[in-house]
Amino acid sequence: MSDSTTSKQQAIIATQNIGHRILNWLNTIVLLLSAALIVWISIDTFEQIDFLNNSSYMKFQFWVCVVFILDFFVGLYYTENRRKFFRKRIFFLLVSIPYLNIINLTNIQLSPEAIYFVRFIPLARAALAMSIVIGYLSSNAVTSLTISYLTILLFITYFCSLILYQRESPVNPDIHSYWTALWWCAMNMTTVGCSIPAMTIAGKIIEVVLPICGMIVFPLFTIYFTNYVTNIYGRSARANKSSDNSENSENSENSDSSENSDSSENSDSSENPQ
Repeated sequence: MSDSTTSKQQAIIATQNIGHRILNWLNTIVLLLSAALIVWISIDTFEQIDFLNNSSYMKFQFWVCVVFILDFFVGLYYTENRRKFFRKRIFFLLVSIPYLNIINLTNIQLSPEAIYFVRFIPLARAALAMSIVIGYLSSNAVTSLTISYLTILLFITYFCSLILYQRESPVNPDIHSYWTALWWCAMNMTTVGCSIPAMTIAGKIIEVVLPICGMIVFPLFTIYFTNYVTNIYGRSARANKSSDNSENSENSENSDSSENSDSSENSDSSENPQ
């Protein structure tokens, strides 16, 4: 019985090790494909390329989505608690579906603004993957969470600036360059606002979404700085306490030694009276 139990445990451990290696390779591939997808969409946006008529981009996005879906199901297969994994990662699966290819194949009629927003759905999966990896760089839970949300916030600002530039620059004379669109998105993200009004439906949607994202994420910085100051104060308090304890121990040792010397002198004087 013990030999069979040991062999089963060894088989489980070997399977888990294989699963970890496969997942590590898939995560690396997902990160590389995410970066390539972001670069490709950025170049197409700057050069005003129609992505629906770009067969190379459509094929690339399709296979990127296939890898994203494969990563989800491989992780689901090797996880210990599949129900918990599915509940926590269902959003990853939903944003990995190649909606743009499905719309193109089924000839579903959508507005240009809606089509352009659909194009950015796989980028949500890419941004989540990168934010999680960047968050792992810190061992502190609060710092890791703050870095992850800050990364997501930066990605949202960048993606919205691409959408705004592509949709607004042909009709809005105030959006005359990408840097103006990026500045416009940054001002709205910080809830400061911008004097340039949006003219398209996509721009008006972004004008509502960005301040909401800013109001959700920026309070996390208060938590982070509060935790940071608390940790510094706690370390200094512990250092002061340890130094006080060492001083007290030294004083007690000195007092004990002086008492011992006094008692020895008294005993000597009593033994040798003049």
